[in-house]
Amino acid sequence: MDIRQNWTKTEVLSLFELPFNQLMFRAQTAHRQHFDPSEVQASTLMSIKTGACPEDCKYCPQSVRYDTGLEREALVALDDVLAAAEAARQGGATRFCMGAAWRQPKDRDLDAVIAMVQGVRDLGMETCLTLGMLSRGQAERLKDAGLDYYNHNLDTSPEHYPEIISTRTYDDRLDTLRNVREAGMKVCCGGIVGMGETRADRAGLLLELANLPEQPQSVPINNLVQVPGTPLDGTAPLDPLEFVRTIAVARVMMPASVVRLSAGRTEMSDELQALCFLAGANSLFYGDKLLTTGNPEAERDRALLERLGLRMSTASVSGPVSPA
Repeated sequence: MDIRQNWTKTEVLSLFELPFNQLMFRAQTAHRQHFDPSEVQASTLMSIKTGACPEDCKYCPQSVRYDTGLEREALVALDDVLAAAEAARQGGATRFCMGAAWRQPKDRDLDAVIAMVQGVRDLGMETCLTLGMLSRGQAERLKDAGLDYYNHNLDTSPEHYPEIISTRTYDDRLDTLRNVREAGMKVCCGGIVGMGETRADRAGLLLELANLPEQPQSVPINNLVQVPGTPLDGTAPLDPLEFVRTIAVARVMMPASVVRLSAGRTEMSDELQALCFLAGANSLFYGDKLLTTGNPEAERDRALLERLGLRMSTASVSGPVSPA
């Protein structure tokens, strides 16, 4: 299956409008041409600096503009990060992701973060960071330090974006993605659904992702976690089958990318998650907590994967494999 980067909005909406079974079949076909359909990659996410972010993202409890009861925390000590990474490795995670609530890190901040990256790599794990915007020079420093992935989500469609964030433009996000790509790192980039957007906005988000100069190697799809005190608390929840459709369309459009079930799994039934795996999701965030919100307990995840006959990969998921 060819990887296309010239999708049109009409084509993407047509995928969303397919009968459910037909869409699932197309997604499974694409998935099996690039991945082992029985493997799921597990990543663990740790907040290494929490709260006091100057941005006004309406979904985020870490924004200094909203009263969510979140306690601010300084940068976590290196030994604590490495202990958490080792625990994640022992639990089956192959990638350790670290997030800091910065608009953009200062150059002096990177010294401590680079030590974390190098320490996690020494444990034999892949590394991922999300620190906000990056300059080209900062991206090159992180690449030279051995960082594998950089996460910077587009969040939503360009049209819906001004309804969610005003302190950072869409082009700011695209500039960071360009800096990361040009530095030679892998890109982790997805978005959040359930923020009051339309289906056309969900199609617009996937259109932007798939038509990037290089499709992201990892595509996290988050279902909004509504946090009291944030402006999006009380938003009408997304229909669960529409969430599955979004996963399936992402798989069809980005067949060689890892599609990750991210935030919002705590509110998902086992049956809904099973449909997401059937739709082509092949990665999840693993552990009891994401940056600041809950995540299904590790034991529940292991039990679910066992019931479904799926297994956690012992290395990062990457294609291609022989068709199954």
